[in-house]
Amino acid sequence: MQRPEEHYRYREPAPIKDKLNPFDSMMSRFNLAAEKLGLDQGVYNVLKSPSKQVIVSIPITMDDGTRKVFEGFRVVHSDVLGPSKGGVRFAPDVNIDEVKALAAWMTWKCAVVDIPYGGAKGGIRCDPRQMSAGEIERLTRAYTQQMVDVFGPDKDIPAPDMGTNDRVMAWVMDEYSKMVGKTEQAVVTGKPLVLGGSLGRVQATGRGVMVAALNALKKIKLDPADVTCAIQGFGNVGSYAAQLLQEHGVEILGISDISGAYWNDSGINIEEAIAYRNSNRGTLEGFSGAEAITNEELLAAKVDVLVPAAKEDVINVHNADKIQARLIVEGANGPTSADADKIIREKGILVVPDILANAGGVTVSYFEWIQNRLGYKWDLERVNRRSERILTEAFEKVYEAMRTHDVSMRIASYIVAIDKVAQTYEYRGGY
Repeated sequence: MQRPEEHYRYREPAPIKDKLNPFDSMMSRFNLAAEKLGLDQGVYNVLKSPSKQVIVSIPITMDDGTRKVFEGFRVVHSDVLGPSKGGVRFAPDVNIDEVKALAAWMTWKCAVVDIPYGGAKGGIRCDPRQMSAGEIERLTRAYTQQMVDVFGPDKDIPAPDMGTNDRVMAWVMDEYSKMVGKTEQAVVTGKPLVLGGSLGRVQATGRGVMVAALNALKKIKLDPADVTCAIQGFGNVGSYAAQLLQEHGVEILGISDISGAYWNDSGINIEEAIAYRNSNRGTLEGFSGAEAITNEELLAAKVDVLVPAAKEDVINVHNADKIQARLIVEGANGPTSADADKIIREKGILVVPDILANAGGVTVSYFEWIQNRLGYKWDLERVNRRSERILTEAFEKVYEAMRTHDVSMRIASYIVAIDKVAQTYEYRGGY
């Protein structure tokens, strides 16, 4: 294959005040992997470019009778491997660059775990915390109407993300079904169980983090029973990862959520923390099973394993040199900024990157889609067993690529993913 041209060779990102543009951050990793692969320039140009970007205006009537117009997005990055797949997030700061980056990450995530999906992402710029259930339903249904030519069980399959949940996916499924004149469960994943959702879907991403962490601990020869861990973020991903890791003997010393971080030198009882959060309006505020510390202190804590499972760029050029963990397992999307990668690697810290570590969610979403297409439900044991096999095989493939190319696990993940998509594209042929 032809060597890539100089103009897209990796260069250190410019210094930042806060964080990198998320698409630029993704591309800096993509470029390094493309260079290692010697990716053909034409294929490079295809894979870096989203295949479809849709921006819509969504007018709805609010509860007080006023009309408000929201901006909605859907980016299909690639459908080379199969129908595109990716969440829809409702958040006040959603923008096209973020959605483009997340769509590309979904392409690589699906490819690295060898699932026949391309990548997509969607979003609506809104604040669901300030909206009633009726307003969110009307907004969701109007967005679905705008996207009826984009969505489809064989074209593009949305799922829950930040600010959305199984109820929102039920509205998407129902509105799409009305528009095509038949019940179409497979158009979305992350649905309620009674509407064709899969057992194990809610815990899937956290379980995938656990699988990745245990596989990585084997590689660095640490016994889970002797390991300490801090987890930033205590939503579905962080709390289930914490619970499952604790069940395997890992001692959880620190956790955090939007209310702050909490630390206990003797270990935190995760079941108690989850029960407290669920009874306290969804936050850990006032949790008495640990003392309050700052999120900065949590990230820099002396633990064996750090799981950033909250938001992007929490590990960056300003704090990377303070990280003391031996292993980072990324539960969130993009929790480490591109300019921090070199610092982390020079410190000898093994990082299981987001596109591998949190791929449990899309893996079980794929299982949900399969079950919908078959009209047959799997039991939980089958879901978990098959998910663990896929994730473990992907981990081993990435770890081998890391050793072969002498790169970080992050770049190795991109190498595995890009190579699969590039080969598939070339076999399918372009114009």
